[in-house]
Amino acid sequence: MKRLGISVYPEHAGKKACYDYMALAGKYGFKRVFTCLLSVTETKEEIVENFSEFCKVAHENGLIVSVDTNPRVFEKLGATPFDLSIFHQMGVDIIRLDGHFGEFEDIEITKNPYNIMIEYNASCTMALDLMIKNGANRSNMCICSNFYPQRFTGMGLERFKELNTLYQPLGLKNAVFVSSQQKDTHGPWKVYEGLPTLECHRDLPIDLQLRHLVALGFNEDFFIGNAFASEEELAAMAKVNLNKITLKIDVDPETTELEKEIITCDYHASRDDSNELVVRSSTPRMKYKGQAIKPRKYDGTHFNKGDVIIVNDNLEHYRGELMIVTETIPVVENYNYVGHINKDEQLVLDCIKPRHSFKLEIR
Repeated sequence: MKRLGISVYPEHAGKKACYDYMALAGKYGFKRVFTCLLSVTETKEEIVENFSEFCKVAHENGLIVSVDTNPRVFEKLGATPFDLSIFHQMGVDIIRLDGHFGEFEDIEITKNPYNIMIEYNASCTMALDLMIKNGANRSNMCICSNFYPQRFTGMGLERFKELNTLYQPLGLKNAVFVSSQQKDTHGPWKVYEGLPTLECHRDLPIDLQLRHLVALGFNEDFFIGNAFASEEELAAMAKVNLNKITLKIDVDPETTELEKEIITCDYHASRDDSNELVVRSSTPRMKYKGQAIKPRKYDGTHFNKGDVIIVNDNLEHYRGELMIVTETIPVVENYNYVGHINKDEQLVLDCIKPRHSFKLEIR
């Protein structure tokens, strides 16, 4: 099951604000909360007391807790890869390793008697397949990408694809970060440029970031990296279908009600025999067979990437088919222009492959 998550940093925001935020996220169906022990300066005793309460509140709001750690955090808490009792005492569900202990230790930590999940860093090259081959407990393993506070330092899309393609065959639950666009958000460090995994997401609406990651198809869990997102952003994420590619379209004013029905119909899918020019959805021509679609003049010589067109009465056999243009093509009188998918939304468009189903929503 795919899940939404938030991030909170109590050392920067205070208990009440964090607990209220967790309650709000739980209300919208969020299931995970991420926090960072790397930046905490409290004593061991203070950490145990405060994070025990933190985990209790999170669990009361239906959230499982993951904490970012490294060997220094373990040393401070008196934990080792062979003894996670202090994390169990606090109620931690997932330990994210932002550093390594060693080949043997990184394997043995997955065999802890508390079944605490161990989350490895998906933003670097790791021989997780070899670890599993050498006895790591796959059922206690998951992965999570980094987030990037500094502008211009987030992961590139191609590198993200490359690493996730490497890990995907292992079948490990895979988490990633999107960024709130609220002003004055924070993370674990004193950098305030958002907290996405992908650099191309840094300034995009939060639901678009999420829909792009869903379309890429690598991740099951999606965290907001910075705090605090607005209630509107939480609601927008909660509305996203995490199981289907979804694009938003700006509809042309002359588009008819029938054409709008075709745009928003329940099922679109790129044909198996697709090409590089258009994403072609043939299903609507069956559903709306026999209904007239009057040809409409288009003031232009070419349809461009992101334009959405529907076959009109001039081609009765194919009438009702919907196509999204992916490379510039000449305008012909057989197609009615009905709207456009803007440049940012085209990140999602670029993810549609042959036989992929997708949904169009009118903005």
